[in-house]
Amino acid sequence: MDIQRLSHAVECLLFVATEPIPMKTLVEVLREQEECLQEALRLLEERLQDSGLQVVQVAGGYQLCTRPEFAEVVARYLQPQPSKLSRAALETVAIIAYRQPITLPEIEAIRGVQSDGVVRTLLQRGLIQEVGRKQTAGRPVLYGTTPQFLHYFGLNSLEELPDLEELSLSEGNQPEKSEQPALQM
Repeated sequence: MDIQRLSHAVECLLFVATEPIPMKTLVEVLREQEECLQEALRLLEERLQDSGLQVVQVAGGYQLCTRPEFAEVVARYLQPQPSKLSRAALETVAIIAYRQPITLPEIEAIRGVQSDGVVRTLLQRGLIQEVGRKQTAGRPVLYGTTPQFLHYFGLNSLEELPDLEELSLSEGNQPEKSEQPALQM
């Protein structure tokens, strides 16, 4: 298949996909070499430069998305249901993201409060998953983040998470914050 036609085929797949498509899947479905697909993606990105759409690499795959400058218009059209995470859920998923794999008692020790309800909510939303069991007494469940976590927060990998030391320093430089010390992990 020539590169132009391959680029159109990639565009079709990204258009109908509900989640990011990994390169491995593109290779399997289109039966082309990764190098050709990279060139087709580059060509597609080039064609979309004057468009309201863009190709984004997120959560280990590729996805066709609207450009950020049109987010307000798209949001008005879609009228999204409020699905924001609570402060407790954000705190808990952050602990899991930075400390994974981690057990519920370890999460509760860091937060200082019972967290089983919040963990259950994060599991139901697909942001975390059970990744095994700790080799200690009682063999507690270990939790880690999912590809859905990456997608929800717009990350391609966990390496894109902000550095904890930088976050602690930036919080310490804000005089209007409360006197409580920054969460140390």
